[in-house]
Order: sequence, then structure tokens, then C-alpha cells
Amino acid sequence: MSINLEQLLSLVGPLDDSPGEETARERFRRFLKGNVKEVGQVRDYVEECLRKTGDEYNRALQDLVNYVGEFLGFEVKYGRYRGIQGQLGFDGYWRSPSPFHIVVEVKTTEAYAIKTSALVGYVDGLISERQIPNWESALGLYVVGRPDPEIHQLENVILGEKRTVQLRIISVKSLLSLAEMASEYDVNHRDLLAIIRPSAPTIDSVVDLMARLIAERQIEVPPEEAVQTPETSNEKEAAYWLTPVRDDEKQTAEEVIESLVAQEKIYAFGERTPGRKHMKSGDWLCFYATAKGVVAHARAASAPEKKPDRRVRNPEKYPWTIRLENAHLYLENPIIIDAATRSKLDVFRGRDPE
Repeated sequence: MSINLEQLLSLVGPLDDSPGEETARERFRRFLKGNVKEVGQVRDYVEECLRKTGDEYNRALQDLVNYVGEFLGFEVKYGRYRGIQGQLGFDGYWRSPSPFHIVVEVKTTEAYAIKTSALVGYVDGLISERQIPNWESALGLYVVGRPDPEIHQLENVILGEKRTVQLRIISVKSLLSLAEMASEYDVNHRDLLAIIRPSAPTIDSVVDLMARLIAERQIEVPPEEAVQTPETSNEKEAAYWLTPVRDDEKQTAEEVIESLVAQEKIYAFGERTPGRKHMKSGDWLCFYATAKGVVAHARAASAPEKKPDRRVRNPEKYPWTIRLENAHLYLENPIIIDAATRSKLDVFRGRDPE
């Protein structure tokens, strides 16, 4: 049975800064960690916070934003709802394994004047306490619930004070989108940092992330477009994958394919292999020896599992292992993927095969 935010808040009690493990705020945070496992559930609660008014919903929004930080791979320290003299009043403090540090301030709206000195002061305070080494490894992040495209008040202040390297702004909607990328695609914590933190001189990491996301989108074929063979006619939504294999200093691509696919009946993928999360038992894989052509195919007997296998070259680099069946090799007669072949493929229908 689902429970909406209003019901949840009535059960845990009024959110405040009372100390102790059995306070309303601790019960609320424990409920999130124990029961809210999908970003979509967090989004529902956030939208309820933004539809309603009052301290309870503002405070719940602050905790929900911090909880999203955990989805993004940060170690999160939840802040106070109200600041008091003598203590740092940040809303959240996120520590990355990289290491990098983000101090968060949550704003329901930017319709009112916001002074950046408060957030800057929180970072300075954590540096003074030696929890953060310096500003080069830190960032102040405003998370805005209802940004107003007509105002840009906060953005203008940051630009005017020349704090674009120290401070960033993100809407809670976009923050949730980042969390969804992390859970649904092969977007890791390092990728997310490349988006959030001030840009480095090279932008390769951002371009690489965009390329992988585009690749993921391209492989999401609607089930009704999937082609079925007689062997898979009783299976639902069989997908078809083209897996490139390259030579290294120890083995040729063909030797790898013959050893793993034909003899061991397995194959392995890296953390960032596009589409890995969507592979399942019953799918078909073609193995493409780079610069030569397709030299084998097999059916997946399992989904990829994170079980590094010593039979795989560099199992730490390729920890996701998939079991195979019905393997067929044709090493001496590779199928060349040229314009003539592409012109026969459904995916190139209406497109230039060159």
C-alpha cells in the first residue's frame, strides 16, 4: 500500500530539530532509506511538497533533496531546519569519494532576495573546521524547488559577485533527473560530478557521457519492432545486440571470442557498456571482431551479473558476466558490416547506409 507525504508526516509527527534517535525527523529519514528505493517515489513526494505550503513541507523538501544526494553516490550529512547561533546552519553537506565536497542550501522559491554570503559562510566554516580542505575541492549548491524563469535573481547575484566557480544552482526537477540517469543508465558518480562541479579545462568527460546516453537511447527498440526467429518465437521481446571485440597485446579478437563464447559459454562487459542493464536471458548477441566483421553469435542464457570471472581477460575491467548458449562461430567467413549489409537491415530503413 502506498502512502502519500501528508499521511507520512502525520504518522512521524512534526519535523523539528529536537535531538535524539526517535524524533520525528529521524523517523522520517529512516522511512525514506528503508522504503523509498525508486527516484520516481522521491519525485512524487517532492511534487507534493511544492504543491503545499507550510514549514512541514519546506522541511520535508530539505530532507528529500538530501536523500537524492544519496542516490547520486554522496555520503550525506543532513543539516538543521533552523539555524542557531554558534553552529553551522547548512541544509546539507555531501561528501564525494573523489574526494569533493558540496554544501547544499534548499530554496522552495527564488522569488525573495537570497544573500550568497550565508552559503559561502557555511563552506568557509567547514574549511575552518578542517572538514573541507579548501575551496578548490568544494562547491556551494542552491537547489531551487520552483525556479522562476522570469526572475533569475539568484543567478544574477552569483554572476554579479563573480562566484560562478564557487556557487551553482540547480532546480530540484533537474536534480531528480540526474538521479534517474544514475539509476536507469550507465551514469556513474564521476559522470555526475563532471556535470555538477565547475568545469575542468578538458570537456571530454562530459562529451563521453552524452555519447553514451545517446547510445542507450538508440538501443531502446520498442518491443513491437523486435524481430523474432523460429528459435525465439515463444519468447517475449527478444532483443538483438552487436558486441565489438578488439585485439590486445595478448590475444586477438577472434581468440577471445573462440575461447569465451565457443568454449567457456560466457562473455563479460565493463561498467559502462551501453545497454548492459537492458540485456536479458533469451536475447541474441553478435560478436564483431573489430575491423574484420561479425564472426560469431549466441543466445543469452542469463542477464549480466556482477561476478568477475578469472577466465575473462582483465576481470576487474570487465566484471559483468553473462552466460551463453547456442553459440555459432564462423571465424573464417566473417560477415562484413559494409554499406551493402547495412542496406538490408531494418534499422537502416529509410537511412543512408553509407
